[in-house]
Amino acid sequence: MGAALTQWAGSPSIRVSAACLMVVLPMVARADWRQTIDRVSPSIVELRVVTPRAFDGGGAGLSTATGFIVDAERGLILTNRHVVTPGPVRAQAVFLNHEEVDVHSVYRDPVHDFGFFRFDPADVRFMQVRELELAPERAQIGSEIRVIGNDAGEKISILASTLARLDRSAPRYGPSRYNDFNTFYYQAASGTSGGSSGSPVIDESGRVVALNAGGRRRAASSFYLPLDRVVRALQFLRRGEPVPRGTVQTVFEHRPFDELRRLGLRRDTEEAVRRAFPDGIGMLVVAELVRGGPASERLRPGDVVVRIDGELATSFLDLADALDDRVGERVRFDVERGGRPETFELEVEDLHSITPSAFVEFGGGVLHELSYQQARNHGVEVGGVYVADPGYRLWQAGVPRSAVITQIGSTPVPSLDAFADALAEPSGSQRIPIRYFELSSPRRKEVAVLAVERRWFSARRCTRDDRSGRWPCHELAAPPPPEPFQPASAELAADGPRALRALAPSMVIVDYDIPFRLDGVHGERFRGSGLVVDVELGLVVVDRETVPIALGDLSLTFGGSVKVPGQVVYLHPEHNLAVISYDPRSIADTPVREAVLRPTQLEVGDDVVLVAATARHRIVGLEAKIARRESLLLQPGSVPRFRERNLELLTLSDSTASVGGVFADRRGRVLALWASFLRETGSEPSSFFAGIPIEQVIDVIEPLRERREVGWRSLGVELTPLPLAEGRERGLPEEYALRLERRDPRERRVLSVVRTAAESPAASVLREGDMIVTVGGELVTRFREIERAAQAEQLTLGVVRDGTLSEVAIEPQVLPGRGTQRALLWAGALIQELHLPIAIDQQLPREGVYVAWLWFGSPANRYGLGATQRVLAVDGAATPDLDSFIEAVRDRGDGEFVRLEIADLDDKPNVITLRLDLEFWPTQQLQLGANGWQRTSVLARSAR
Repeated sequence: MGAALTQWAGSPSIRVSAACLMVVLPMVARADWRQTIDRVSPSIVELRVVTPRAFDGGGAGLSTATGFIVDAERGLILTNRHVVTPGPVRAQAVFLNHEEVDVHSVYRDPVHDFGFFRFDPADVRFMQVRELELAPERAQIGSEIRVIGNDAGEKISILASTLARLDRSAPRYGPSRYNDFNTFYYQAASGTSGGSSGSPVIDESGRVVALNAGGRRRAASSFYLPLDRVVRALQFLRRGEPVPRGTVQTVFEHRPFDELRRLGLRRDTEEAVRRAFPDGIGMLVVAELVRGGPASERLRPGDVVVRIDGELATSFLDLADALDDRVGERVRFDVERGGRPETFELEVEDLHSITPSAFVEFGGGVLHELSYQQARNHGVEVGGVYVADPGYRLWQAGVPRSAVITQIGSTPVPSLDAFADALAEPSGSQRIPIRYFELSSPRRKEVAVLAVERRWFSARRCTRDDRSGRWPCHELAAPPPPEPFQPASAELAADGPRALRALAPSMVIVDYDIPFRLDGVHGERFRGSGLVVDVELGLVVVDRETVPIALGDLSLTFGGSVKVPGQVVYLHPEHNLAVISYDPRSIADTPVREAVLRPTQLEVGDDVVLVAATARHRIVGLEAKIARRESLLLQPGSVPRFRERNLELLTLSDSTASVGGVFADRRGRVLALWASFLRETGSEPSSFFAGIPIEQVIDVIEPLRERREVGWRSLGVELTPLPLAEGRERGLPEEYALRLERRDPRERRVLSVVRTAAESPAASVLREGDMIVTVGGELVTRFREIERAAQAEQLTLGVVRDGTLSEVAIEPQVLPGRGTQRALLWAGALIQELHLPIAIDQQLPREGVYVAWLWFGSPANRYGLGATQRVLAVDGAATPDLDSFIEAVRDRGDGEFVRLEIADLDDKPNVITLRLDLEFWPTQQLQLGANGWQRTSVLARSAR
């Protein structure tokens, strides 16, 4: 974990030094240590841990760690608390002989860094299970030790050292992570790193004297947890009893006598303590008090603890003994405050009660009650609902991770049950205000608006069961249906030039939130400007950088005042255009005006008026000139996704910050759409604005106005213009070079094939580098000319290849304009059928199903099923489409393995096995139907 000085030994960001291992090995060669290591190694296991949900400051994901058997009969494995975690885990233990068995968590200490997994000893078939003896009393300064574990993920690493300190303060791992306190730690220079969390620290006799927990990032120092409280907890677990743990919500520190005197410790008190503990060097001091805790109004930082219930108490063990056995009772603390004796009776709380053991899944996020750990980290009172993962709905509302929700609507939510109940309360709407604060700034209260509908994600409450190691869940009560949408009106007037005044009633702000990243979409929230092109049907045209896919939550805002829902009508398969719609009745008498579209050939130097919308819903205008009209070849990215091709773009001599708009003439007639384009540059996509000639929009709008399908036809080819000089070098006949130059003297170019889409009409007749000079016998120099001709059922191209002109006949194919309309959530992966960019950018046939996305902590993540891979077969059964894939996986049960034949975008094959976890990653289908997108469970046939 990331603090400046220390972090988990289990963290993957710590690296082990090869030199360290080289130094250690000769030390291990001694016969007595060799025998000890041979004896204890079979009791040490590698732990492979998956955390399927974020919880209490930790994220979902994968980790490896170490554990060791402390009770062979009951199958108890000791490891760190940060490995067991208080949240849900899926874990396996791998023994020395590489047998793998399932383990489940049975205990994690609320404060100290230890916990226990349990396995069934009968599952270990090929070796004898033996336990290691815990001997906390054998830890002594100067003791030679070995740390045996899976350092840096290497199975059975052995690190040697000498115990140097037994009284180090607990290491701090970060302001928002788990931190141990109220205990000493041991220190040695063993240099442990990732994977060694939970390793036993053994002496030469083979007894365990401490538990490896953490270490410095840039030094060899390692920190070990003492075993006194571990031994106590193990005794309770062996008896099958709960482990009592008490607290007064106070952090104590051990201070030496010289500091205590400066805090006001009286001389006679020091003398009494030194007589009673002649080897002692200090006493306990109050360091932190958690707001609202039993001691928050009584004790103060700097108080020196003298006695607890009449007994001198100078160590953390004295404190623990006094509190852990008195849960629910009152305990007397005698302290000295600035030299003045004070006595307080404090109620001992159950430490487990303020450690979350349940969570709510809502909107793709995870919430649970604020833990003692997080309250202590941030100086706030325990209580409220903590956002472990905002998921989709809370992120959409602007509520971040580690926020604490205090109110939903007018209902306070001090607990998880109150939160769940409030979600089901009638609100009259599916959007309700909530109040929250961020732990990083708890005094600043925030308000957000939360959508409570459950179309995309289920809502359920899950509670930990340590007997089974599972988290049984139940669905939350559904809220009542929302009241019918109430129409509202907005004023759309704007001041400025005539073009701005004419177009302001035609422009809207479009917001699009995406819960599942289909089709390689590069983000989850988009905002742009839309142009109303049909008032009667409520049609609005927008760019595909704003509405990139068919799945999402779409809204349109009129005049910055009225927001209404919308739906996707058409996604242009080749150009950066989308058509969406709204219900005209929803905006009442808002004076929306249908934009007038004026098709014209804009050239460099032409005057236009840029009318654009800002992110703050203002309409602005700017007079400018066309600076360039050029073909821009946008390169494919590492992830197949929509990109513009075969289009001449218009750029301006001047522009203004906006989210989109139009080019217009002075009368307000629209000449081009000012659109945002995606460009793949470096590791992250970026965007730029350019103009799309309005005739491209008209091609799409006219059939929609007539209530017809667009029926866009395509050759399936990507083109680029070549200068005629380069065309001649590639073999363009001189006759055609001259004719092309006379036909288009300004551009002087020939169109060349860059790539063809797999299985497209062009794939069988065209090759990269072919030059297209005629269509239907007519010369062509522009994309638009070929595009128009391709709307016929058949056309003939004049193609120059290797200096030879030939004619080829092609039947263009009709491309759908709705985007992907169906997907599957399976094993934590988002699976769909292959979309068009894969065929054009990777030139791969549509074989198999495509992994569009995956979630951390899922089986897909655990077993290496990656995004952009294709699944070609399941257990030998081919899966050419989504239906066949569903059929192949439908009957697989929880915990079963499946064998997947996969291939990457380079078409390199591989085989992996994947184990299902249907408890946290059930199989669900997303499908677009007449009533919009629906999410349904995919159940095995026998369960139907």
